[in-house]
Amino acid sequence: MAAQTIEQRDIWLTEEQQGSWRHYLEGTARFVEALGAVHDRTLDLSLGEYSLLVQLSEAPERTMRMSALADGLVLSRSRLTHTVARMESRGLVERRAAEGDRRGVNCTMTDAGHAALETAAPGHVAAVRRILVDALEPEEFAMLGRIMAKVAESSKASGGTEEGLTALCD
Repeated sequence: MAAQTIEQRDIWLTEEQQGSWRHYLEGTARFVEALGAVHDRTLDLSLGEYSLLVQLSEAPERTMRMSALADGLVLSRSRLTHTVARMESRGLVERRAAEGDRRGVNCTMTDAGHAALETAAPGHVAAVRRILVDALEPEEFAMLGRIMAKVAESSKASGGTEEGLTALCD
């Protein structure tokens, strides 16, 4: 019985940890909301579309498998498919069967997509700088990058599966 009490007590966050956790949740939600609002009001690409084009711009031949793109954007394949379909109808990307793989599908940025990314980039970067970078001291921003890399790695280790989450949480 005593062991259960200790284990139960150990799972709860301290008051300081709870405060940090809540600040993290509010900060990330408000940052994404503010950045998305900038995109919606002033740019021709939504934040999601912009992020997708950035991923493609950094890939060889501006092409990625849909599955890799979904993973890189942390989107479900269904949500990515809908986003790509909207962007495809605007001529920003194209889907093509992957060579040598009947089941694979690639997404390729078109020249129009590249032009749209280049047009949106200055506004996006200015907003990121104003909302996030300038709010922190340079060493805080560098620390934030290191911290979030660790959070991303820990989260990926869980695999988003029940087995992964059980292994991570037990």
